Amino acid sequence: MTTEPPRSHQASSDIAGFMPGRDEDDDSLVDDGGEAISIESAASIDWLGTGGDAAGLTGPEAIQVLVKRLPNAPGVYRMMNAAGDVLYVGKARNLKKRVTSYAQGRYHSNRIGRMVRETAAMEFVITRTEIEALLLEANLIKRLRPRFNVLLRDDKSFPYIILTGDHRAPGIFKHRGARSRKGDYFGPFASAGAVSRTINALQRAFLLRTCTDSVLESRTRPCLLYQIKRCSGPCTGEIDNAAYQELVGEARGFLSGKSQAVKGQISAAMQEASENMEFERAAIYRDRLSALSHVQSHQGINPGSVEEADVFAIHGEGGQTCIQVFFFRTGQNWGNRAYFPKADPAIELDEVLGAFLAQFYEDKPCPRMILLSQDVEEQPLLEEALSTLAGRKVSISVPQRGEKKELVQHALQNAREALGRRLAETSSQNKLLEGVQQVFGLASKPRRIEVYDNSHIMGTSAVGAMIVAGPEGFVKNQYRKFNIRSTEITPGDDFGMMREVMERRFGRLIKEHGVPDRAAPPADPEEDGFPAWPDVILIDGGEGQMNAVRRIMAELGISDAVTAIGVAKGIDREAGRERFIIEGRPSFTLPVRDPVLYFLQRMRDEAHRFAIGAHRTRRKKEFVRNPLDEVPGVGPGRKRALLHHFGTAKAVSRAAVEDLMAVEGISESIARTVYNHFHERG
Repeated sequence: MTTEPPRSHQASSDIAGFMPGRDEDDDSLVDDGGEAISIESAASIDWLGTGGDAAGLTGPEAIQVLVKRLPNAPGVYRMMNAAGDVLYVGKARNLKKRVTSYAQGRYHSNRIGRMVRETAAMEFVITRTEIEALLLEANLIKRLRPRFNVLLRDDKSFPYIILTGDHRAPGIFKHRGARSRKGDYFGPFASAGAVSRTINALQRAFLLRTCTDSVLESRTRPCLLYQIKRCSGPCTGEIDNAAYQELVGEARGFLSGKSQAVKGQISAAMQEASENMEFERAAIYRDRLSALSHVQSHQGINPGSVEEADVFAIHGEGGQTCIQVFFFRTGQNWGNRAYFPKADPAIELDEVLGAFLAQFYEDKPCPRMILLSQDVEEQPLLEEALSTLAGRKVSISVPQRGEKKELVQHALQNAREALGRRLAETSSQNKLLEGVQQVFGLASKPRRIEVYDNSHIMGTSAVGAMIVAGPEGFVKNQYRKFNIRSTEITPGDDFGMMREVMERRFGRLIKEHGVPDRAAPPADPEEDGFPAWPDVILIDGGEGQMNAVRRIMAELGISDAVTAIGVAKGIDREAGRERFIIEGRPSFTLPVRDPVLYFLQRMRDEAHRFAIGAHRTRRKKEFVRNPLDEVPGVGPGRKRALLHHFGTAKAVSRAAVEDLMAVEGISESIARTVYNHFHERG
């Protein structure tokens, strides 16, 4: 079981004037979770700006000017280029000594040399201790994503299991995101699939409900899950509250690591029922034991000597790095995930792993034990920082023998295999992008391709979708959907929908990044990372659609910045006969077995899949929309009270003001607002 880590360290994680998103009229700071952090609580933390003495200077000369103002104290520094882009975020035990080393002109690697030469300004935060500096550094790297730091690229939140604690009949659910609901959280699990499989087995073992509170309160007879022995039926009193709470306690004990004790209790109850000739009850206990065994037997490696730990193994090859993470909780393997952090090939693996760990646990709960495949830089400091973050002792070690060593070796083998697969996929993807360059006569190999598609039913719930592909395949965190807002578009007008999508997408790009100069030398992908502007856009449509797109691009002034390609469906809409439309040459087809054709088809199909999914989600929301949602001043609480009192929204719409005022929480002004909403139409 995990609990929320203490947030005291964040007193130093968001400093006034340093982090984006601060309300200038407020003397507090707000982190990503919405928690206000008082500046006064950061008592000895000071903010130092860049000063004006270094204006116009770059490289060591600028740093030499700035270093004069620095104290011999721990803190965090960030280096920026002339455009204000953050190049690097670092921490130091002694800011003056560390920054002075950059000003001397002697660098350990070409990477540091490039970083220093581009530096035109620096900003600093002084912290109480080096631990606070380490935690702040990790926080800023994740938010600012500087080019020369080690970056944790895949930062999706992990799923958990929650055993709710705010209802008379607690339920067991999958949970992801902020832990705002009262209850016990268990995890992390490596994937949502692992959570679903575990909950499915726990249903059979402990017969806990998985329905929502509203469904439970509205039932008048048990559901199908009760009939197939997946739920004990607390909704209709099939089990009394005391017996249900006993099941909840057993589930909590099992997920908290007391699995053997729980299995022993169930086994004893089964034996007792059998001796008393209560064979039906004994069969229920037998089935529950079988379900618990299923949970444990399907977790892969289940170490006997490791109760709670995360195992990290790192492997580098071909200029790339893979870090494999295994999660062990309650003596069970709760899955693993591979990460591919962005790091300069010149950075040693121990430095990459240390930077990765600091960022990884910046917003996640720490286990009591962390096992590594190799020692990392400043390991004692990192151990102390994570202990501060977790509010309890956290140990970091590199096991040398026994079962723990075997766990690390297993993780290392998985890291090697995952990196090998990624290198093979990246190589294939680069060849396909080179093929796209040759087929369409592009000046350089595209680094970012965007594909657009629309989805609607007779013009209703219209959604535009954009998917993105690059050298490493589909880049799903760059996908975007556009709910069509314009009321002037005729339902079903694909041209009008495409115009709105293009104007919104590229209007924002121009505002945030400006129009790129394609006449300039191509950027170095290792230097600039994944670009914001596409090199190529694919449009699912024929000549008419492409003419509309070209007019929009001309109006926006981006015709020379982006290459637009149309993909028209072939004869009888048969796959393999698609015609490709690009300005300056007649439309053409590709050989049926051409790998580039398969690649383009796959991107188009992915855009189609994403657009349909977004459309279905929007349509589903509109289907369940309640008339009360449109009444100003009626939020979820008042809506719930009205529906509980009247039963339906239709009954609310027919109610008199006096009847509405009889509902708890509905004042006379709100009652008149509701009444007027339904009676002043037309």
